[in-house]
Amino acid sequence: MLDFLEFNAFLNQILALPPAVLWAFFCFSNFLENIFPPWPGDTVTVFSGFLSSSPGASLSLSSIIWATYLGNLLGALAMYFFGERILEFLKRSKFPFLSAVYQEENLHKTLVWFRRHEVIVVLLSRFSAGIRFFVSIVAGMSKMNVIKFVLLYSLAISIWCGLLLSGGSMLGSNWNQIVVMLSYYNQTIGILVICLFLYFLYQIRKKRNTKLT
Repeated sequence: MLDFLEFNAFLNQILALPPAVLWAFFCFSNFLENIFPPWPGDTVTVFSGFLSSSPGASLSLSSIIWATYLGNLLGALAMYFFGERILEFLKRSKFPFLSAVYQEENLHKTLVWFRRHEVIVVLLSRFSAGIRFFVSIVAGMSKMNVIKFVLLYSLAISIWCGLLLSGGSMLGSNWNQIVVMLSYYNQTIGILVICLFLYFLYQIRKKRNTKLT
C-alpha cells in the first residue's frame, strides 16, 4: 500500500511538470540511449507510454511518439557521423592502444560484411541497446547512404518503440511488467552477443595459429 502511495505521489509530481519539460526529457532520453547504452531508455519509453494514458496527462500519445522518434533518430545520426570520422582518427593515432585497435585487414572484412547485410543489420539493431550503438557507428564507417540509413532506422524505431509505447499505454499501472520482460530479453541478447564475440575471437586466433604453422 505504501509503495502504491509513493508511486502515486511520484506520478502526480511528474504530471504537474510543464508539457515542454516532459517532452524534452523523453526526447533526450531516447537520444541518450543511442550514445550511452547503459541508460535505461527502453524503460523510460514504456513509462512514457503509460504516462500518456494516465488521467490528467499533459502529453498525448502522438506527442510522445514524436519525442521518441526524434530523440532516437538524432542519437543514431550522432553515432553515424562519429563513425564517419573515427577511421581517420584511428589511422593518425599515436597511442599504442588505439593503433592496436585499428587493424586494416580485420576492419576491411567487417565493413565488407556490413555492406553486404546492412539492411537487415540496421533493421534489427534497434532491438538491442548495445547492438544499436555499434551498428550506427559501423554504418558511418562503411559510408552507408545516410538517407537509406535514416529510412531503415526509422522503420526499426516504428516497430520497436511502437511496441513499447503501445504496451505501456495499454497495460496502464501494470506497465512495469513490460520492464521485467525487457530485463530478461536484454539478458538473453547480452549472452548471445557475448557468445558471438567469443566465437569471433576464437576464429581470429585459429586463423593466426594456422598461418604460423
